[in-house]
Amino acid sequence: MSNVLIIGAGRSATSLIQYMLDKGQQHNWFITVADADVQLAESKVNKHPQGRAVWLDVMKPNDRKELISRADIVISLLPAHLHTEVAYDCLKLHKHLITASYISKEMYKLSDEARSRELIFMGEMGLDPGIDHMSAMQSIHAIRAKGGHITAFRSYAGGLIAPESDTNPWHYKFTWNPRNVVLAGQGTAQYLENNKLRFIPYNRLFREYHTVNVPGMGPFEAYANRDSLWYRSIYELNDIPSILRGTLRYPGFCDAWNALVQIGLTDSSFPILDSGNITYQELMEAYIGKHIPGQSLKDRTARFLGVEPLSPVMEKLEWLGLFSRKKINLPNASPALILEHLLLGKWKLSPSDKDMVVMQHEFEYLMEGQRRLLTSTMVMKGRDQQDTAMARLVGLPLGILAKLVLLKKVTATGVNIPVMEEVYDPVLEELKEYGVIFEEQDRPLAG
Repeated sequence: MSNVLIIGAGRSATSLIQYMLDKGQQHNWFITVADADVQLAESKVNKHPQGRAVWLDVMKPNDRKELISRADIVISLLPAHLHTEVAYDCLKLHKHLITASYISKEMYKLSDEARSRELIFMGEMGLDPGIDHMSAMQSIHAIRAKGGHITAFRSYAGGLIAPESDTNPWHYKFTWNPRNVVLAGQGTAQYLENNKLRFIPYNRLFREYHTVNVPGMGPFEAYANRDSLWYRSIYELNDIPSILRGTLRYPGFCDAWNALVQIGLTDSSFPILDSGNITYQELMEAYIGKHIPGQSLKDRTARFLGVEPLSPVMEKLEWLGLFSRKKINLPNASPALILEHLLLGKWKLSPSDKDMVVMQHEFEYLMEGQRRLLTSTMVMKGRDQQDTAMARLVGLPLGILAKLVLLKKVTATGVNIPVMEEVYDPVLEELKEYGVIFEEQDRPLAG
């Protein structure tokens, strides 16, 4: 009997756990789900005969190593900065490892040792990163196979709320880790446009967005995501003049989020002393500055931001409750943590809410002297608060790859991301059974 260890039972784990339990019953595998919240893990295992839930404080090395030692493969849904500790254990104990997070430089340093021990360490195996890599590489290889030369590549994805469940002025609700949403984009985004480097620092990121039209869905805002330049070599596009990876949001989101950034509310670098005893209004007063006779806090905030007091941006800030006299009730918290706490109450999915994931790739290429554009689009909606599209699209690729590894159908040892045909072909093919289908439009471009 093979043993699978899943570390983490949070928002993105539901579909993964169910998939592995189903396959465990089929192949006689046993699934252990470990989490600091053992009741949460128990609820997701749901007394399945092929599974169990256990308590784990991942910061306790002996407990962690004991669980890993019993497994044949480890699937980690921990925060990205904790994967390296799990990876060291997997190396010492000769266990395969799969994660959904971006691979760090520290993790890449383990590649030679993992390869020498014939271990598969696959990262970026979720939705974004994950399905984006696999679907992009499949299209890149297909274009080249028919003789096309790619001149531009743009890839976009967004975890959103479905239109029928969109009930607030931000047109957004949490479908993945709230902390990651609050801190998204920090650092400097990098991409290539017409052979020119483009750098966008965090303080400009949410005002330097552009519009992307998604067939059947209409316009979305897109802002640059992390370091697109890193993927030129990984995608075998070293000579490409333009490459960009971006995040999608509904129209109006970026201007309002930029306001939060400019005020300073996404800053996680310092605690606000006695924050539990001040109100949101007092927090805003502290940021906006001295009193101006005849101007309310809202008026001064609008002036600070360079928008009208009755603008959509100010409507969104007021809806959040940032000008209210309600106490924050969160002691010694950073501005980012205060914002996260506030948003958790405002952007929570209702039981019947449906989330939506949109992913779109755009490939400009030359074919027999003609410029062409291939657009490849995937849209998926969740069923409710628990069975979300986000959980499916993060969890299912992890589960499918774990199955392929256990069945010895993958040979890519070392530290990798899923850009090789032996991984993306079978994973994308099985994902079709779960409704993950990319619709393509291929048309000539003028000029």
